Amino acid sequence: MTAMLEARPADLESPGGRVDRRAAVPLLRRLRSAEGLADPSPVYDELRALGDLVPAPWGGYLVTGYEACDQVLRGRTWLVPDFAWQERQSGTERWEAVATQEMSRTLSRLNAPEHTRQRRSLGSLFDRNTLRDMAPEIEADVAGLLDRLAERIRTDGEADFASVVSEQLPIGTIGRWLGIAPADYPHILTMTHNQVHAQELLPTKSQLAVSEQATMDLREYFTRLVRERRENDGDDVIAGWIRTWDALESDREATDRMVYQLTMFVTIASLETTATLLSSLVWQLLRSPGRWEWLRERPEHIDEVIDEALRYDPPIRINSRVAGEDTVLAGVFLPKDTMVHVMYGAANRDPRRNPDPHTFDPLRRGTHLTFGGGAHYCLGAGLARLEARALLDRLLERFPTLRAVSPPEHAPRMVFHRVTSLRVAA
Repeated sequence: MTAMLEARPADLESPGGRVDRRAAVPLLRRLRSAEGLADPSPVYDELRALGDLVPAPWGGYLVTGYEACDQVLRGRTWLVPDFAWQERQSGTERWEAVATQEMSRTLSRLNAPEHTRQRRSLGSLFDRNTLRDMAPEIEADVAGLLDRLAERIRTDGEADFASVVSEQLPIGTIGRWLGIAPADYPHILTMTHNQVHAQELLPTKSQLAVSEQATMDLREYFTRLVRERRENDGDDVIAGWIRTWDALESDREATDRMVYQLTMFVTIASLETTATLLSSLVWQLLRSPGRWEWLRERPEHIDEVIDEALRYDPPIRINSRVAGEDTVLAGVFLPKDTMVHVMYGAANRDPRRNPDPHTFDPLRRGTHLTFGGGAHYCLGAGLARLEARALLDRLLERFPTLRAVSPPEHAPRMVFHRVTSLRVAA
């Protein structure tokens, strides 16, 4: 308490003295550039050199150190920027955007007690029994996708691993689990790619417009889907959610709205993140001579390779939290409502937590924050690992001489780190 009273909101000291808010601007531009998307390590090092807490040019702070990020993610007094927080802000244009408003109603943007109530009602979405039941179908999907990959390589000499395999496995998995028609998968992927623009740190007006249209399309699609499941009252997951919430809510419209928001959130959260993990995983194994062969001879290390890929190149690089009360973080006083941006990528590569952090080392047994922490720990962490394990196990067997034709290409974003293309041959 004494330290909190003695510190001042404007004081932010680094090893070189007080940090100007403009210092982060060129670094963030580089992080969003093609070079920064391909290799963010120099930017992470320069940001961390400014301190564990770096003032952002638009207000708030970038959190770069592992311990500070972990404290924010696990701390009960750190909240997500919900409607109550948004209403207390002076500049509301960003928060009034349709896509932002819609996502603010989903589980990822709720705080206790509503977040607690909804999460408890769901139980463990992907518990051990559920994952065990899903595994055979995921393995069958992997086999079919690798058949398609092999055919493309035979026909054209190379293929885009990202579009043929990485994007298709997650939509097939979550689509089957939710009972979505396969014919709708391409449409859902397009809507999801466009919707996440609104979740960038500073989306442009054109990005918000694209995201708004995608959000309205997603609302229409999933509202109709929920209505159909209510009418049929089957044994599928969505129908089960409807029955669960009917028992908790007297208003059926409120139930259907809740289930629509949950279905949309689970779909969006499952697709781009897992797809990028799969592409990044394969790229990290193919980019260094001998690494693919090493794992083929030592498949017992597959899980460690997956964890290292999650640490080295997290699919979500940045997430935001707000201080629920006056607090001190990394020695800096932060008043209630201050927003901070947890930089997963920078935290995972903090040398104080993971020595030699810019080296991809599956045997390091390091730690990472890629799945978040605390109340908002990723619901689909176990499912993402299962999909990655199933893919890598069969891919190593089917393609002993797989090689990358060119480095991956990325969407120009800082938050949702999407691999748009990865050309491979065998």
